[in-house]
Amino acid sequence: MPNQKNQTQVAVLQDKIKEAKSLAIIDYSGTSANDQVKLRRAIADAGGEVLVTKNTLIDIAIGRGKLSDSLEGMNAVVFSNEDAVSAIKALFTFHKDEDKLVIKEGFMDDKVLSATEVEALSKLPSKPELISMLIRTLQAPATGMVNVLKANQRDLVYALKAIAEKK
Repeated sequence: MPNQKNQTQVAVLQDKIKEAKSLAIIDYSGTSANDQVKLRRAIADAGGEVLVTKNTLIDIAIGRGKLSDSLEGMNAVVFSNEDAVSAIKALFTFHKDEDKLVIKEGFMDDKVLSATEVEALSKLPSKPELISMLIRTLQAPATGMVNVLKANQRDLVYALKAIAEKK
C-alpha cells in the first residue's frame, strides 16, 4: 500500500494536471541549480509552474502507461496554467538559450504529444498575441473607411492648391 506522502503528492499532481491547459515532461539532468532557478522564474513569469517529483507518481497522476516511455531519468513537469502556449514558449526559449534540457513529451486535453508536437505548440501565438491580432483585424476596416471618407476632402484641397499655383 502506498504511503500517505505519495498519495498526497499524487492528489496534488492530479489537481495541477486538471488546472493546466498543457504540460511537458522534460529531462533536467544537464542543468545546474542556477539554471533550474532561471527556468522556474521564466516559466512562472509566463504563467506556468515547474514541478519535480517521482516518475512513478507522475505516471499514476496522468494515467498509467500514457507517458511511461518518457518517464526515465531525472524528469520534471512543466505546467502551462494561463494558456496552453505561454509556459511552453518560455520553456523552448530557455531550451534554445541554454541547450541543457531534453523535452520528451507533452500532454494536453487527454492527448499525449510527441516532442515535435510540443515544439509546434510552442510556435503558436499566445492568448495576448491572438487578442492583439483580432483587434488589429477588427480595426482595419474602420481605418480604411476613415481614409476613404477623408480622401474626397483631401483631393479637393489638392485640386484647389494646384489651381491657385497655376494663377
